[in-house]
Amino acid sequence: MKKDTFPRHYSESKKRFKEYFDALENLGNIVKRQGPLDKKTANLIQLAAAAAIRSEGAVHSHTRRAIEAGAKPDEIYHTIILLTSTFGFPTVSAALSWVDDVLGNKQGTRKRS
Repeated sequence: MKKDTFPRHYSESKKRFKEYFDALENLGNIVKRQGPLDKKTANLIQLAAAAAIRSEGAVHSHTRRAIEAGAKPDEIYHTIILLTSTFGFPTVSAALSWVDDVLGNKQGTRKRS
C-alpha cells in the first residue's frame, strides 16, 4: 500500500462523514500536544495499543506514522515484542506480521537497522 493510500472503507467513510473525521484528526493533534512526549514516542505507544487490541489497520497506520516520525525498524519491532508477557505470543505474532506488511519484510528475513 502506498504511503498516501488508505483502505477503501476508510476513504469512503471519511468522505461521507467529513466533519466527524476532521474532529477526530483535530482531537489526535491536540492530545499529542498536551504532554512532553515527542512524536516518535507517541506513535510507538499508539502502535503498541493498536497491536494490543489486534487492530491490523491501526498497526499498519501507526507503523507508517512511527517511521515518518523517525522510528527505526528495530524500534518498531521492539515496541511489539515488549507486549509478549502482557498480551501473549499470538497477539504479538499477528502484530509482527502486520508490521512486516508495512515495512516490506518477508517472514524471517528482517534486516537489522
